[in-house]
Amino acid sequence: MSKKNAASNGDGHDYEGQLRPLQVELTGVMRLLAERGERVVVLFEGRDTAGKGGAIKAIAEKLNTRQCHIAALGVPTERERGQWYFQRYIDFLPAAGEMTLFDRSWYNRAGVEAVMGFCTPAQTDAFLKSAPVFEKMLVDDGVRLFKYWLTVDQAEQEKRFAQRQDDPLKQWKLSPVDLQARARYDDYGRARDRMLEATHTKHAPWTLVNFNDQKAGRLKLISDLLARLPVAVATHHEVQIPPLPGRPLKEKFRGPLKPI
Repeated sequence: MSKKNAASNGDGHDYEGQLRPLQVELTGVMRLLAERGERVVVLFEGRDTAGKGGAIKAIAEKLNTRQCHIAALGVPTERERGQWYFQRYIDFLPAAGEMTLFDRSWYNRAGVEAVMGFCTPAQTDAFLKSAPVFEKMLVDDGVRLFKYWLTVDQAEQEKRFAQRQDDPLKQWKLSPVDLQARARYDDYGRARDRMLEATHTKHAPWTLVNFNDQKAGRLKLISDLLARLPVAVATHHEVQIPPLPGRPLKEKFRGPLKPI
């Protein structure tokens, strides 16, 4: 599917139909990246409930798990708090032919840590100076780095919080920090603006994506990512499976163990 013809929104009743060709194109691009030995890092940032997890799933679910990795780091350990700030993220950077999708990233220091008081103002200041330098090191070494901020209005955020509260399958997404952060919408906005101003650089620019409609946001984000990655000449990979030499055999087991 041509990138120019890729769906730019999720309106209508054919979200899956619009998503599938983008996923097919992604598989072709990943094969090309593997052949070239290229490395890709994609950062997903945004407010709680913005839709980071859903966007990452839409990208990763059809890709080879040996190539495409998801990094969603938890609260740093005591030892990690004594390291260079970027150190624990380095282990998750991709090797040749791989892509890492960061579900939140080193930008925690400019967002939740700064707003919730988990770091000092001096640490935030130091981060905002260091992040562009760290990212330039990655880009200069050949890493393709993409940074997405998923935007969501407060009314929509509240709606999603309510859905998580009422759905037993989503309640795990509500952390004590999430609940405390609800009342700090403006504080997060100011922290975001400061972060974008300090870290939107030529070598590692930010891209803002409207995620008030999550399905439309996913399609826009994936289309944008594909437009900035190498174009695979043929996204449909022909595989020829030869016929079996005899009749198909049933799987048999010896002893008492049987499939359930």
